[in-house]
Amino acid sequence: MTFRYQRSYRGKIRAVLLDWAGTTMDFGCMAPAVVFMDVFKKEGVPITIEEARAPMGAHKRIHIQRITQLDSVCKRWSEKHGKAPGEADVDRMFKAFVPLQLKCLSDYSELIPGTLDIVAGLRKRGYKIGSTTGYNTEMMAINQEDAAKQGYKPDSTVCASDVPEGRPHPYMCLQNLINLAISPVEACVKIDDTRPGVEEGLNGGMWTIGLAVSGNEVGLPLAQWKKLPKAEQERARQGAYTRMYQTGAHYVVDSIADIMPCLDDIETRLAHGERP
Repeated sequence: MTFRYQRSYRGKIRAVLLDWAGTTMDFGCMAPAVVFMDVFKKEGVPITIEEARAPMGAHKRIHIQRITQLDSVCKRWSEKHGKAPGEADVDRMFKAFVPLQLKCLSDYSELIPGTLDIVAGLRKRGYKIGSTTGYNTEMMAINQEDAAKQGYKPDSTVCASDVPEGRPHPYMCLQNLINLAISPVEACVKIDDTRPGVEEGLNGGMWTIGLAVSGNEVGLPLAQWKKLPKAEQERARQGAYTRMYQTGAHYVVDSIADIMPCLDDIETRLAHGERP
């Protein structure tokens, strides 16, 4: 046969899947970063904020493990302890991490500007709202309670601890779609401030929007970001945009407040038969 035909979805977006820290709350994704630094400092191996952020988006135990695998950190660890970090070290640090993270989460739980307006706009369009996170269920319960007090409550939340593997695997996204009874995957959009979070959506066959400024890529709290000279803001912004696009994000914007034009464009592309 000369031609082959395949089915294509021509409908609207049906679901938007949002990350938490750095996407809908905690501008700058500060809560996990400061605790990772504290945990390693207690081990006698201080790490930089850049090292703390490098694996951001992963399950927190995996995040700690990946920090230990950074060449710079592994070298300093070996110099301090006489051997490379192992599984027992990762387990001990994760055990120390959990109560420290639980203790400080509410200090960083303010919603990112624009979140409530955007969520209202998504609901007006009839989209379901799911969410994914590298936090475990116990941590997420605190964020969910704090978010609800501010008026934000997604229809579904899946934690890294709820699925076989966290990011960049797509399982949290796919579990959200099961919870929401949504299909096909190309009718869904994953929005995240981390590169593994963008990969999570791509690996699930979804459209992706990377958030460059509000989260891990720039990594500054809102007040500090606003104080930066415009030239420094632009350098940080462009670096973050470049990294997000290199990861494969279909769109990159500053924060959740800027996503609506991207969703409009995705719906136009869907109507033309395009796929992610």
